[in-house]
Parts: sequence; structure tokens; C-alpha cells
Amino acid sequence: MARLSNIIEQYINSLLEEQGGTVIIQRNVLAEHFSCAPSQINYVLTTRFTPYKGYFVESRRGGGGYIRILQVEVGEAEELLPMLLEEVGDSITSHKARDIIISLLDLEKISSREAEIITLACSDRSLSNEGSEKNVLRANILKNILLFILQ
Repeated sequence: MARLSNIIEQYINSLLEEQGGTVIIQRNVLAEHFSCAPSQINYVLTTRFTPYKGYFVESRRGGGGYIRILQVEVGEAEELLPMLLEEVGDSITSHKARDIIISLLDLEKISSREAEIITLACSDRSLSNEGSEKNVLRANILKNILLFILQ
């Protein structure tokens, strides 16, 4: 059986497709629909609907609050690179780095071979001797690779 996160993602994607790439939903209504906590909805939004995956998410909290999800076309490297560099930041986990690499592969910005090489370069195994600084080193490696590939 598919995980709840996958089901919520598929549901939101179907809403986006039906409504032409923009959807406005209420977090609590969606949580009720799936019989889950609103934090589960937040998790899906922050991990599956990110700028580097081609989504803009705006959230308004409060009684009349809503979430607006806009599917955007990820354009040329000039637009993509700043988003990715901001997403990487000064430190990044191996899981988040892998998500970025998969997104670049899905967007056909890199080949599957390049994705594997970058994944290996950013893996915990490659950075095993760096201790607590491995996420900082991983961010530096990934940013340099992104600058080379996307410029």
C-alpha cells in the first residue's frame, strides 16, 4: 500500500492538473480529507512541492488561511541555478542532496550517469572522515558541481 505522503502528493498533483497548474486549498480541510494531522500536509508540501521541483507554495495561516500551490515551468539555468544554490545553502544532508540530484535528472539537466557520479561524490561514504562538518562539505561540493553543470 502506498504511503500516505505519496497519496497526498498524488491528490495535490491531480488537483493541479485539473485546475491548470494552480490550486488553493486549506490545510485543515485536506488533513480532514485524509484523516491525518495538518503536520502531515506540511511535510508533503515542504518535501514534495519545492521550487527546484517546479512549485511555488504560498501559505497563509489563521482562520481564513489557505495554501496556494502554483506549478511553474523551471526555465533555463539562469533561473534554476539561484534557486538550487539557495536550497543547498551552507549545509545539506545527503537525503536533501539526493532530492536535488533526482530533480535535475527529472528535468533532464543531467544524465543518469552524471546523477550517479554526483550522488557518490555527495554520499556519506565519500565524506566519512569529515565528522560533524560533512554536511557543510557536501554543500560546498554540490554547489561547485551545480555551478559547473548549469553555467
